[in-house]
Amino acid sequence: MPELPDITVYVEALEARLVGQPLQEASIGTPFLLRTVEPGLADLGGKTIRSVHRIGKRIAFGFDDDLHMVLHLMIAGRLHWLKPNARVPRTRNLLAAFRFPNGTLTLTEAGSKKRASLHITRGAESLAQFARGGIEPFEISMEQFSDRLRSENHTIKRSLTDPRLFSGIGNAYSDEILHRAKLSPVKLTSRLSDEEIARTYEATRSVLREWVDRMRADAGGNFPEKVTAFREEMAVHGKYGKPCPACGTAVQRIRYADNETNYCPRCQTEGRLLADRALSRLLKQDWPRRIEELEG
Repeated sequence: MPELPDITVYVEALEARLVGQPLQEASIGTPFLLRTVEPGLADLGGKTIRSVHRIGKRIAFGFDDDLHMVLHLMIAGRLHWLKPNARVPRTRNLLAAFRFPNGTLTLTEAGSKKRASLHITRGAESLAQFARGGIEPFEISMEQFSDRLRSENHTIKRSLTDPRLFSGIGNAYSDEILHRAKLSPVKLTSRLSDEEIARTYEATRSVLREWVDRMRADAGGNFPEKVTAFREEMAVHGKYGKPCPACGTAVQRIRYADNETNYCPRCQTEGRLLADRALSRLLKQDWPRRIEELEG
């Protein structure tokens, strides 16, 4: 799922291309995308976009007459920019197309599960329903970060990715943050020391900032087309079995539902292997407890 760095770069590219542009035509490829009835998509026709901003992991477009379009890309939704008069590819993955005088914005979603959503609302107050309450990582002090992290007793991975606590952090960047902070993803927030929280605060801001800068550089002024949760330059996320860039130990994982957590056992868990819910139950007593047993 696109997270804070990805959405930030999307928003910057959309602002540069769409603010001041009237929507000439909009088409929806599946009825499941649009989650609201009134106002409708037709109400945006001819209206000019006045703003684009991020709400957590959503993108909000502000139009004339206090109308708003809020897009949630979910896991596999992606945006693309086509030049004026370019033909819109009619593929199964196409969910929507929005034509402007200077180009066309398209929304695609890979896979069979169509989870992306589009809401159209009226009034600035209507946007409050999409704000989950999470604080912005770049807008808080270390003390505010600490208070929020300790406000509920969960694993640190769960707390970092909880949109009610922190805005825009998901599965991918939380893996990178915890590797940078050298902390186990399953350590409880109630057991974090002040020094560990300070490390997490600095890691959160530095990792997110580095990836915003990296994605801006990758786009090079063009529309970002390489938005993905798995990047070669990442330290541990999506790197199961590959060497940790800090110590060379094979990256491990915990799998659950549609997600997995990646971590380095030497850098983050003092050599301990975290139990994978499915595999550890299958192997039972044969499940290795430490990285030395796995390597042996």
